[in-house]
Amino acid sequence: MTLASYERGEWEPVATVREEVARYQAYAAAMLETNHDVSVTLPLTDFEKVQQKASEVGIPYQALIADIVHRFVTGNMTEQLTAPQRS
Repeated sequence: MTLASYERGEWEPVATVREEVARYQAYAAAMLETNHDVSVTLPLTDFEKVQQKASEVGIPYQALIADIVHRFVTGNMTEQLTAPQRS
């Protein structure tokens, strides 16, 4: 697909290749620095469902959990969540 795009002439040369590479390296480094490990306890049935869904889409379950959390905190969840009932 990328080769076809290149062959169609859709790519443009970058005059400042070194600067562009450095810029994207800085983006990558910043992303790595901002990730944090989190430990979460889930009910076994939820964990198994997360593993199953992740397997269906071909990604690690950790990546799926991270994506769900990201979509929730950025307001991009497609389902409405309800707050748990408090006694």
